[in-house]
Amino acid sequence: MLANYRRLFAVPHVLSLLAWSLTARFYMPGLMIAVTFLVEEWTGSYTLAGLVTGAFTLGIALVGPLRGRMADRGGTDRLVLVCGVVFSLGLLGMVLLPGSLWWLSVPLALGTGLFGTPANQVVRALWPRLTHGPERQAIYAAEATTQELLFVFSPVLTAGVVALAGPRWALLMLSVLALLGALGFARALRRAGAAGPAPTDDADGADGGEAGPRRSLLRHPALVVLFLMCLLMVGGVMGVDLVIVAWANELGEPRYVMVLASVWALGSLVGGAIAGGLRGRPHLVRRCFGSALGIAVLVPFVPPVTQLPTPLLVTPLLFVSGMALAPTLAAVMGRMGDLAPARRRAEAFGWMSTAMGTGGAVAGPLTGALVDLMGIAGGAMGAAALVLMAALLSLLVPGPRPEAPEAPEASGASEASEVPGSGVPAGRHPLGPGTGAFQLRGQRQQGALSAHPSGEHGADGQSPG
Repeated sequence: MLANYRRLFAVPHVLSLLAWSLTARFYMPGLMIAVTFLVEEWTGSYTLAGLVTGAFTLGIALVGPLRGRMADRGGTDRLVLVCGVVFSLGLLGMVLLPGSLWWLSVPLALGTGLFGTPANQVVRALWPRLTHGPERQAIYAAEATTQELLFVFSPVLTAGVVALAGPRWALLMLSVLALLGALGFARALRRAGAAGPAPTDDADGADGGEAGPRRSLLRHPALVVLFLMCLLMVGGVMGVDLVIVAWANELGEPRYVMVLASVWALGSLVGGAIAGGLRGRPHLVRRCFGSALGIAVLVPFVPPVTQLPTPLLVTPLLFVSGMALAPTLAAVMGRMGDLAPARRRAEAFGWMSTAMGTGGAVAGPLTGALVDLMGIAGGAMGAAALVLMAALLSLLVPGPRPEAPEAPEASGASEASEVPGSGVPAGRHPLGPGTGAFQLRGQRQQGALSAHPSGEHGADGQSPG
């Protein structure tokens, strides 16, 4: 099972790019906690705090595709640096803002969100350039799994600083971490030689090259289906988080939130680690329906359907439910990387980020209304329904473009030769022209973004045997 990971981390620069990209987005899960406490301290209103956090979310979601398009054109390291500096200054401005001028925090939050560091979409678009086959499956699983660590440790660290020193200090800490992460990630991109535009091939046509008009990615049916899947899945996942909070609040025991959420995240960590070590292409449809089933089985065990003596009795189900989350997200990201045009992958992942942000925004009022009408079980049913709709859409996603055997170097070097000083066989170095990059592995099939007919393997890219 560990063979995929051993091969993956033997690829130059992969580990540093992954680590620094995670550092650059460490602030994201904890930001809403710090801002909520700060605005509530200013105004005494959670409604106004929600208005400010919503402005952050809106700003981040609005510019995902635009920042992705900028990254696809090259100069990614400069883009990351500029966004990191401006974002950190925006958070610093929030720290220094007097409480009497709290209303300025709304436009400040919106403007700051516009410069959120695009580390997630940049690095996800980069993986297909650096890896292929089992290594690509492993890196998407590793990223989805390690991202779960952010959603465990970032809120805990932020809440701890809020409790010990106050929300301003927590926001200052996140500002510093965002800046350091952007600096480190930009440096890692330069060292990897991955700051320029991605190489393309004939299959990408006008979409992937620079000549000719660009067709909107929203006109690619397969990508639109993936964007909708991301929106629905994140809405369902956020719905479960809100159900956990509502359940704990009903019992008057906020401590249950941390326990139940941590168990769910731990299940996702374990599931992602296992999925990354599996051989063969990930089965997208199977994983999506597994995620829907994992949430649906919670419904009979929550109020008002069942009144358990303690919510802790549901932790085994939460763990099993969580095991499908990271593998499913990894499969979706992998399919996005396969189907997006080579020179527009960052833009595609930008749309993916926008879809996820929209799903998170929809989850709050929808789940809240269902909990008010039908109790905790109603919220869980709504979350399961959203993920089930995403699973049904996965039936429409075409399989990935097949990888042709690698072409030999133009110089005639043999397969056994190595790039000097790299320890990597010639024709396999992942970082593009001028660095001993592996050559494009033959021409990919034309029309890869058109829908395949669903069948035994067509809908999910599985090959017999």
